[in-house]
Amino acid sequence: MSVLDRKIDFAVIFTVRNANPNGDPLNGNRPRQNYDGYGEVSDVCIKRKIRNRLQDMGEPILVQSDDRRVDEYRSIKDRVDANERLQQYAKGKTKDNQLFAQIACGSWIDVRSFGQVFAFSGSEVSIGIRGPVSIHPAVSLEPIDITTIQITKSVNSTTNTKDPDKKTSDTMGLKHRVDYGVYVFYGSINPQLAEKTGFTNEDAEKIKQALITLFENDASSARPEGSMEVNKVFWWKHNSKLGQYSSAKVHRSLSEVLKSGYSDSIVPLPLEGLEVEIYDGL
Repeated sequence: MSVLDRKIDFAVIFTVRNANPNGDPLNGNRPRQNYDGYGEVSDVCIKRKIRNRLQDMGEPILVQSDDRRVDEYRSIKDRVDANERLQQYAKGKTKDNQLFAQIACGSWIDVRSFGQVFAFSGSEVSIGIRGPVSIHPAVSLEPIDITTIQITKSVNSTTNTKDPDKKTSDTMGLKHRVDYGVYVFYGSINPQLAEKTGFTNEDAEKIKQALITLFENDASSARPEGSMEVNKVFWWKHNSKLGQYSSAKVHRSLSEVLKSGYSDSIVPLPLEGLEVEIYDGL
């Protein structure tokens, strides 16, 4: 496997229909929205979905969500402590931050993709790994409308000791959804950082496949099956490590076109010497 030898930029357009793409816990779990009324999905949420897709592909993941664990470890620290090769360089005379980072990157694809901070009690190692894959938050192309409905559970969560037949207050609640929205997010893969983490061309292809299938196996009560769909993935592969253009200019070649609205036939503005690969969502 060869280490990534050229810069990559990418963009993803997806639609939301009657779903909550990313609830804000500081705002009653309403869909995230900026002050101008545009919908947002955090970069952390997007990375979680990419990790989940990579995990579905059989890739080893360090930062696993608890409901998708494929091992017996309940925390990141437990997973790190169980790696015997890592522990050889975690403390004592054999402590070596560089070898620790190298083994961690080789052990988990999300570490060599997104980076990770390793600073746990009981370990003398305290390092931060910068990953080559960077992702922007997703933002809707137009201000979104949020619908809030009141829901009622058919059974009490706890028994009302004074009147067992009376419904308790926890049977009532609220549910929020975005009626319809088209979102876009951008990202890049940096070859200089890829050299440090061992991120390969094969890893880049796996990231691309994860983006194309981003919402598969991601259904929940807030996001019913089919309510979120990847429409297009745009993939720019430069001819060098530095790239022919800055990431800002590459991303702007799409964002300028999107100002006129989105259609299935949309194509970014041409950049001389840099071709774009366009993929439909699964």
